[in-house]
Amino acid sequence: MTSRKRPPLSRARVLDAAIDLADRGGLESLTMRRLGAELDVEAMSLYKHIDGKDDLLDGMVDAVIGAIEVPEPGSEWQDAMRRRAASARSLLLRHSWVIALFEARGLNSRVTIDYVDTILGCLREAGFDAENAAHAFFLLDTFVYGHVVQEAATAREPGPDTQSDGRAMPSNVKDVHDLGAAGRFSFDTEFEFGLDLCLEALARRLAATG
Repeated sequence: MTSRKRPPLSRARVLDAAIDLADRGGLESLTMRRLGAELDVEAMSLYKHIDGKDDLLDGMVDAVIGAIEVPEPGSEWQDAMRRRAASARSLLLRHSWVIALFEARGLNSRVTIDYVDTILGCLREAGFDAENAAHAFFLLDTFVYGHVVQEAATAREPGPDTQSDGRAMPSNVKDVHDLGAAGRFSFDTEFEFGLDLCLEALARRLAATG
């Protein structure tokens, strides 16, 4: 019986393994030694495919950002922004560590520059001027990022009817708790609610300034 041949090491395999490590244990779990162990190679072998930790982190950001759905040429802008927001939320929930990296590292790669340019281009084609396209981009990104951070940090099951000190939950908080228990309040519905408000406000701004 022959042993199964291990696929050759490549930049793509290194990045995939690094992303998996970060997903499981956060960026603090990502070391070259541990990454090498995940791939069953010596840590020094990784440097044939990456230039160092900064290059590794940049590649991880590019891999996640590059997977977000962006507008096709000629797309209707509200539908395109909705689809992009939903895609970003889905990916960032799986890879929430990328938010801080993306904000800290900025536009330092062709992938991230093209990502931003495509979104701004869709907004400009819809009639937004440069200033309002920038406002729209940052409004939508702030909403998506903030929602993902809160969603990732909040328990998905409704909490108890009492506080940790045994006191009854205040009535306003309990009302929201009861809505959640009844299936009328969820991260999905709140994401759609907030996104609708953002797009409606942007549509009014476009009508007033376009």
